[in-house]
Amino acid sequence: MHKKTWLSWSSGKDSAWALHVLRQSDKHEVTGLFTTINSAFDRVAMHAVRVALLREQALAVGLPLHLIGIPYPCSDEQYAVAMTDFVASAQSDGMQCMAFGDLFLQDIRRYREERMQGTGIAPVFPLWERPTRELLAEMLAGGLRAVLTCVDPKVLPAEFAGCELTLELLDSMPSGIDPCGENGEFHTFVFDGPMFARPLDIEMGEVVERDGFVFADCWLRGMR
Repeated sequence: MHKKTWLSWSSGKDSAWALHVLRQSDKHEVTGLFTTINSAFDRVAMHAVRVALLREQALAVGLPLHLIGIPYPCSDEQYAVAMTDFVASAQSDGMQCMAFGDLFLQDIRRYREERMQGTGIAPVFPLWERPTRELLAEMLAGGLRAVLTCVDPKVLPAEFAGCELTLELLDSMPSGIDPCGENGEFHTFVFDGPMFARPLDIEMGEVVERDGFVFADCWLRGMR
């Protein structure tokens, strides 16, 4: 029996590929997406993607989107309260599982598992411990397309912000960069892939540095 599952949707490649994997599973039925939003800027937290683009992704994958507003700046306590309230609403909606695109960071997985304890909602990690170079190659070969919307300039040159993620781009990155950016080296926005009914026609915009990160803006072509 398929378990009713909501997926944590960052707008990036890992959550998008997690959706693709879950849709091929005989254990889960993904019935919704959820995303934390920076309420001050109306953008996805960390990825800095416009909420309007996030909504277009949800339409393209055919799933309802649940937005979780968090303040800016946001303390750990404020984040925990927002997530606790959201999990409570998921419980009342009969949710059985929450899925995440995490790859190998044990502390993040542990945090998610602790938040789910006693809720009756099981955490699911469909990509857990997949070798990241192989995983990225699988994503790209499967038709996933994404651009880098956030770069940590302490480990990756700012010039990478706004570039499309390819194996060639990965090979041009400094040594030590995780192929999927799991250590926070970069974040992405997916605009096409096998989980989409149609690609999003996007164009890249201004690149800015803020709070120690470099962000590349993007929007739907002709809709800025």
